[in-house]
Amino acid sequence: MRIISLLASATEIVAALGLEDHLVGRSHECDFPPSVLRLPVCTSPKFDVAGSSADIDRRVKESLQADTSVYSVDGRLLDELRPDVIVTQAQCKVCAVSLRDVESVVAGMRSRPKIVSLNPNSLADIWDDMCAVAAGCAVPNRGEKLVTGLQRRMADVAERAKRLPRPTVACIEWIDPLMAAGNWVPELVELGGGVNLFGEAGKHSPWMTWGDLVRRDPDVIVVMPCGFDLALRKTELPSLARRPEWESLKAVRMGRVWAADGNAYFNRPGPRLVEALEMLAEVLHSDAFRFGHTSMERVV
Repeated sequence: MRIISLLASATEIVAALGLEDHLVGRSHECDFPPSVLRLPVCTSPKFDVAGSSADIDRRVKESLQADTSVYSVDGRLLDELRPDVIVTQAQCKVCAVSLRDVESVVAGMRSRPKIVSLNPNSLADIWDDMCAVAAGCAVPNRGEKLVTGLQRRMADVAERAKRLPRPTVACIEWIDPLMAAGNWVPELVELGGGVNLFGEAGKHSPWMTWGDLVRRDPDVIVVMPCGFDLALRKTELPSLARRPEWESLKAVRMGRVWAADGNAYFNRPGPRLVEALEMLAEVLHSDAFRFGHTSMERVV
C-alpha cells in the first residue's frame, strides 16, 4: 500500500499505526517522526510564512478574502507517486490543504486513490479520525488499539487531577490579534485539572480581546500559537509583555505564564495530544505531576 499524508497529524497517526514504511509523500508541514523528512513534499504555502503573527494573519486573510486557497498541491508529483490512499482534512482552510483542493487534483490523476478526509473538532472526533485512517489503510484493529491506549493514558491523568484544586486557565492560540484556543484544547484543560475560561470544546477557536482577558483574569496563561514552535514563539512573546494590561494580570504577577510548542502538540490533533495533556497537568499541578516534558517553558 502506498500512502500520502497531506496533514501533519495524519502523518503521525499513520506512523503510530505502524504504517510509516508505506508513506510515499507528505505535506510541507509533516515533520514527525523526523524520519518522514526523507519523503517527497507534495504541498507548499502560497505566501511567505515568515514574519510576526500579525503579518501572517494579514496574509492569510488576504488569501481567504480573494477566495484563493492558502496552499498549493503538486498534482504532477501526486500522480507520479501513485498513491493508493491520500489522507487530508476538511476542518480548517488555514491549517492545511483543503479537501476541495485535493479532490480537484485527484480528478486529474491517472489513478484514483482513496481519499480519507479528517474533520477533528473535539477529542471524540480525533479518536474517530484515527480509526478512519486505520480503516482506510485496511488495518482497522490497529486503529482501535491505538485509540484505546491513548484514551487510557488520558484517563489516568484525569483521574489524578480531579481531586486537586482547579485553577482558571486562558489558552492563547494566536497573539496578534488575540485568539483563544478552541476545539479539543478546552477538553484538555478540564482533563488536566483546570477551568477553561475561553474557547468552547468542539468549536473553532474564537477571537478575544484584551478587555476579555483582563476581566476574566486567569490564574494561569498558556501561550500556544498555531503553527509556531517553541523557538519561534519566543520572538512573539515580547509583544504580549509590551501591552499596558500585561502586568496587571494575576497569572503574570504570580509567575504562572507558560509558552508551549503548540505546533507540535496542542494544535496538532494526533497521538501527541496525550503529551499535551501531561504538560498541562504538570504546569497546573506541579506538585502532583512530574512527566519531565521539555516542550513547555515558564515565561514569567
